[in-house]
Amino acid sequence: MATGQLYAKLLLISASIAFIAFTQAADKSPKFASAEDSDPKTLGLMQGFPPSADKLIMQPQTNYFSFPNLRWTVCHIRELLPTKQVSRGLGAPIPFEYALDDAIDAVRFTPTGSEDSMTWQQALSANYTDGMLILHKGKIVYEKYIGCLNELGKHAAMSMTKSMTGLLAEILVAEGALNEHSIVATIVPELANSAFGSATVRQVMDMTTGLSYSEDYGDPNADIWVYSAAASPLPKPKDYQGPNGYFEYLQTVAKEGKHGDAFGYKTINSDALGWIISRAANKSITELLSEKVWRHIGAEQDGYMTVDGKGVPFAGGGLTASLRDLGRIGQLMLNGGELHGKQLFAKSVVDNIASGGDKDAFAKAGYGSLEGGSYRSMWWVFHNEHGAYAARGVHGQTIYIDPTAEMVIVRFSSFPIAKNAYIDPTSLPAYHAVAKYLVNKSK
Repeated sequence: MATGQLYAKLLLISASIAFIAFTQAADKSPKFASAEDSDPKTLGLMQGFPPSADKLIMQPQTNYFSFPNLRWTVCHIRELLPTKQVSRGLGAPIPFEYALDDAIDAVRFTPTGSEDSMTWQQALSANYTDGMLILHKGKIVYEKYIGCLNELGKHAAMSMTKSMTGLLAEILVAEGALNEHSIVATIVPELANSAFGSATVRQVMDMTTGLSYSEDYGDPNADIWVYSAAASPLPKPKDYQGPNGYFEYLQTVAKEGKHGDAFGYKTINSDALGWIISRAANKSITELLSEKVWRHIGAEQDGYMTVDGKGVPFAGGGLTASLRDLGRIGQLMLNGGELHGKQLFAKSVVDNIASGGDKDAFAKAGYGSLEGGSYRSMWWVFHNEHGAYAARGVHGQTIYIDPTAEMVIVRFSSFPIAKNAYIDPTSLPAYHAVAKYLVNKSK
């Protein structure tokens, strides 16, 4: 194997793109230790002063995002990778009101494809939940911390980061700072010779670009390995000749197919959008997210984002934040851009996202667990009877917004398999069951 390929493989999980890269074995439905048995505290991972050698999770080792180590890692990204702050500003946090409802644990639902029902509480364990928050009409009705997480801690948001990037793009469009119909090359000339150059901003926002790009982790020559090596913040070997950083890699992406024809979930779209909005606003993603959102939601904690070797934030998956602060963002979306009596951005921003994208383009991607859904501005829209939509990330991360039930659910998880198709059958029906419970309770 060439040095460059070997280097890329060794850095797959070290690179921040690794958040989407766990396991080819997933298709074989492997068996894993239970949530209780794989709890990092039960396993003694990184515990003691110092931890024993066999319990260490550290750099430059590249196994920190393999199961069960990932169950510790998701709460400790900043100890392993360089990051940039998403500042909450200097104001005092604005606390939530509480109206806890213990009966939620007993809410029953039937998982997709099953004849046997289960309870909400049982689903927490089945989904390797690390943190769960439910808001109803702006009040916390359910809150739980498990595994590596407590209320002081933060958790990797994975690809929910994409939804924050998409939200920022929609805000800039509403403010007139970004034209969604513009050709990308007119905003970022450096992308003129890449596949992105001829796409519109909207096509990048909705991931309907035609890109020659493979995320097949079983193929040693797949593009993901080159991208991963470029994105890694670790020093490159002396003989490394590939692109350095997200922006350099994006300039190498070739076109395949027709822009606008089909949805294709490819993380490089998010990093291209991050470049587009950073150029349009002349600010980094971390600065924009702080300025437009984080400083105004009454956040309790700063967020942070991983960066490449040049300090560029990972717009496709680098965010880490606290459970309640993501609950604040969910409530902000539910309220149409308003929170604490202040309109942070136009209601049209949320309306545009919640209305969804091109269903026909989405259907071509073949998401069995999301049939009838769509993708808009890097948010997943279910088009169900409640008009629900969500930010989603691998290993089970979710901000689920149900306008009909006036409900927001935030879940942090460390499910052993990255693909949400394995967790959706015991997640999406559970969310809808709780939503119906809350609606009926309010009658």
